[in-house]
Amino acid sequence: MTSNPEFDVIINGGGPVGMGLAIELGQRGIRTCVIERSLEPAPIPKGQNLTQRTCEHFRAWGCEDEIRTAHPIPEGGGIGGMTCYGQLLSDYHYDWLNRAHVKDYYFAANARLPQYATEAVLRARAARIAEITTCFGWSGTSISQDEDGVCLTARNGEETRKFTARYAVGCDGSRSMIRPAAGISETLSDHDRLMALLVFRSTELDSLLKRYPGKSFYNVLHPDYQGYWQFFGRVDHGLSWFFHAPVPLGTTRENFDFRAMLHKAVGQPFALEFDYIGFWELRVSMADSYRTGRIFIAGDAAHSHPPYGGFGINTGFEDARNLGWKLAAVLQGWGGAALLDSYDAERRPVFASTARDFIERFIEEDRAFLNRYSPDKDRQAFETAWHSRNLDADEVNAFEPHYEGSPIVRGTGHPSARGSHSFQARTGHLLPPPGPGATVALAAGIGNGLSLLTEDPDAALARAFRQAAAEARIPFRVVGLPDGAAGIYKARFTLIRPDRFVAWTGETCDPSTELNRATGAWTARI
Repeated sequence: MTSNPEFDVIINGGGPVGMGLAIELGQRGIRTCVIERSLEPAPIPKGQNLTQRTCEHFRAWGCEDEIRTAHPIPEGGGIGGMTCYGQLLSDYHYDWLNRAHVKDYYFAANARLPQYATEAVLRARAARIAEITTCFGWSGTSISQDEDGVCLTARNGEETRKFTARYAVGCDGSRSMIRPAAGISETLSDHDRLMALLVFRSTELDSLLKRYPGKSFYNVLHPDYQGYWQFFGRVDHGLSWFFHAPVPLGTTRENFDFRAMLHKAVGQPFALEFDYIGFWELRVSMADSYRTGRIFIAGDAAHSHPPYGGFGINTGFEDARNLGWKLAAVLQGWGGAALLDSYDAERRPVFASTARDFIERFIEEDRAFLNRYSPDKDRQAFETAWHSRNLDADEVNAFEPHYEGSPIVRGTGHPSARGSHSFQARTGHLLPPPGPGATVALAAGIGNGLSLLTEDPDAALARAFRQAAAEARIPFRVVGLPDGAAGIYKARFTLIRPDRFVAWTGETCDPSTELNRATGAWTARI
């Protein structure tokens, strides 16, 4: 059926994750086709907070400058967050999720712009890569696979077409067609909450919030909402906003006073004009597998959660980066079957930890606090407890997704979203810059294959790695570290994957063993 496929990889869903994956593959010479039903990105602001790590992806994908200019932040605009008690104009507030606390551990600064602007940049970048074919206006309707490849059927109006490839990836959102069609089940944590999404314009709200300089998103904790947030976010700096909050089940656009809801959440009336009123169900879902045979899922098709903390789009981009180099390695002949299995082994536990240790913990801890403390009942006890909650820097530092214990890295442990930021090179962890203020030259030196970082490129072990990689036909390079970097990394040699996670670090090893481990090559290659 698919012995001579048209493409190497078909991606069903050309949102930000699908387009990011296409770029990751296309830049590596992989023939990739993207099937996307929308002719243009939907103009609904979401997925706004882009972490430093995500901006590293944009740099790797050749479009970081375009991201920076797509939504310029005015002088003093800032992209920090804040938590308020009771109402937005409350006297009780503290900084929240200010990712500037960990900026020195990444090669790029974080950014903030609406998802539709991000998608536009990614679409433009993909259009410049010859190996990427985009089919906008098409919707995948069914998929099948055999031992040779996959066949995806798609429709555009009355026209139907079959697309064939070696592999397929569903990046088609939480209501994915690919996931159930491939027989992948999912586990849901349903909070039985209907959420409203309001998009509105208000220069008066911008004026009111000038008292909080440098902030662009705000979550309001109110006892009535039992730990669920009322969440404001700037779309731009001066006019447009979005707002998420729980509403009673059965709420419609016609039977609820959304203007009054906003006024209460802010703490006073203000002039506004609605652009959009929509709804979504608050739940956490995770696929029970990210792969079945030659079919994979990524982004919201694999996991979804409420927009608490800006984890969603960033988690999806990391899926794309993780899966992309592995698919390319297998298609190019230097990756083994275990390499593809490691996508699920690494990424699924990280999302489970993100949901458990961050998102749902936020809800549980906020609910417990609101049930126990109130300024109306005991102001002193409330204020003491409120100020003790301001653990902004600790919380940001604790979110450090890693792959300790992965089958393709040396060492023990378990992949998790909870960790700590360190300049030391640690197996399973992302390699940071060699100290604060380090240049981007080191990251640029890491190629599409494996890289060995050392201050002594002519050392015997470096030569042995070169020979072993050449014999296994693994793309490989030795990257010379700047003087002193090995001391900061606390490692003489560090083996790096294309996604810049550390596969091995140390003084001595058998290079063939570590290369085989990092490429999943101890099993038959496919």
